[in-house]
Amino acid sequence: MKAKFSHFLMLVCALLAFAPILTVDFMLDEYIRMREGKALRQQVNRIINETQGSVDGALKSLNTIVSRSPSLCTPTFLKSAAQQMRSNYLLRQLVVNSTDGNVMCAAYGDEFKYSAITPTMTMPTGPQEMTIVRIEDSEQPLIKVSLKVRPGRELSAFVPINVHLLVQENAVLHGAIMTRYALTSGLPIVEFGDTKAYYDHPNRTRDFLFVEQVAQNVPIKLSAAVLLDVVRADYADLKIGFTIVACLTSCVFLWLCIQYVRRSQVPTFDLERAIQAGELRPRYQPVIDLQTGQIAGCEVLIRWEKPNGEVISPGAFIEYAELSGLAIPMTLSLMEQVRDDLEDLCARHSHLKIGINLFERHFRDGSIVEDVQAIFGGTEVRYSQLVFEITERQPLSNMEGVNSVIDDLHKLGAKVALDDAGTGHSNLAYIQKLGIDIVKIDRVFVELIRHRNVPVPVVDALIGMATDLNTEIIAEGVETEEQALYLRAKGIRQAQGFLFAPALPIDSYLALAERMNNEEVKLIDDFDDELVVFDDDDDDFEGDDAPDEGRDTNVA
Repeated sequence: MKAKFSHFLMLVCALLAFAPILTVDFMLDEYIRMREGKALRQQVNRIINETQGSVDGALKSLNTIVSRSPSLCTPTFLKSAAQQMRSNYLLRQLVVNSTDGNVMCAAYGDEFKYSAITPTMTMPTGPQEMTIVRIEDSEQPLIKVSLKVRPGRELSAFVPINVHLLVQENAVLHGAIMTRYALTSGLPIVEFGDTKAYYDHPNRTRDFLFVEQVAQNVPIKLSAAVLLDVVRADYADLKIGFTIVACLTSCVFLWLCIQYVRRSQVPTFDLERAIQAGELRPRYQPVIDLQTGQIAGCEVLIRWEKPNGEVISPGAFIEYAELSGLAIPMTLSLMEQVRDDLEDLCARHSHLKIGINLFERHFRDGSIVEDVQAIFGGTEVRYSQLVFEITERQPLSNMEGVNSVIDDLHKLGAKVALDDAGTGHSNLAYIQKLGIDIVKIDRVFVELIRHRNVPVPVVDALIGMATDLNTEIIAEGVETEEQALYLRAKGIRQAQGFLFAPALPIDSYLALAERMNNEEVKLIDDFDDELVVFDDDDDDFEGDDAPDEGRDTNVA
């Protein structure tokens, strides 16, 4: 069957298959931005740290000169200044000048003239001042660091902004289209490269790598921009490799999707139509009283009966129904059929219990209690005959909502069972937290029973825990007499499984329930401490499930 949803699913799979190819450029660009951006930031940080070091060295030299020679322009002062210039190769000049800019004396050369190209700024570390200046016969700006030593007089040191930039210019930043020194206020100091190519570019954020760093204690910042296409060219081989890997991944994924669609026998996409058409029919697996041999009730299971006679097991569509939200209308349809099928039987046998599975979405939706009242209210099926089993293919998320639904079900008189206790998401703590009335021991634990007299600690522990919490116990998946005898010896009253009967159509179940609940007829009886299971040749008691198919996973 090819449903519309399967075509949609195939389209989605095709798009997902080509997603790796379509995203190669994006992923590679992100990788380049991360890697090259980090490298560019390291270069910028190194350069701006050198500028900070030049200023720190100048301040240190100024303080040393002042401490050794408080007098200015004396031979001692000039000797100390010359000594500092020899020890600090970054010092280009040391001068004493008046606050109005007149040079009083200089450590190197008799004539020294300069012009300021930025306002004088107070440095963040103290009373020192800084000005960007340009000396005669030089295009390279210098940083003038000044220290006031007496009223109207200051000692100034001149250092380069960056010695590498002075020598190598913009080559210091490999691939940079522009390198720009500026004050933190934005006033440019010196620029290398084509700054307009960056600042006038309409998509500079997308097409460039850009890094800007401010010096720690100097009001100067350095900016650098690298054209992304330039660095991208270095990754051509990597792009080819990424593209090949992406193509292979896409081919494998698309092939797997095609194989899944071809081989899948899961006609889940037509489920909503099947629910409306009444193709989902209940099956009833008898629950046997191990002590009396009579039928104590049933668990309601489900089969998809297609018009062509094909019967689809629940494992093929239950998970989809739960994830898609169709589990709610499916359960409502099932409960309405159960009401119609079992109303007369429940009226005659008030002890019979009907187990109906609920899913996580029922507790999240919260309307299940009103639905139960609408379906079973005013009928011969008493609320006390209903047992709602918590089936956890999806974990219960809203515990407050779960408790509220269970409390409301208890108020009606219904009971709540924990299905598949100890497996999957089923949490044994739920027994106490949620007020569970019945614990159903999963078949995986029952299968551990090999002999009636050989203890099975896991099963005994589950039985002991349930007994201590005063909850009823039902054993699922009982397939051998040894298992039934062991469970009965442990005080278990109720069990279900292929030892007794598979999931039956309604006619077979009604006939079996009527006959087995007569006082003279029992499904099991004692004989010399052996469990005797009575076979009946009547076709009314034949199930439509083969033993392999009948191993139900306790789905509604």
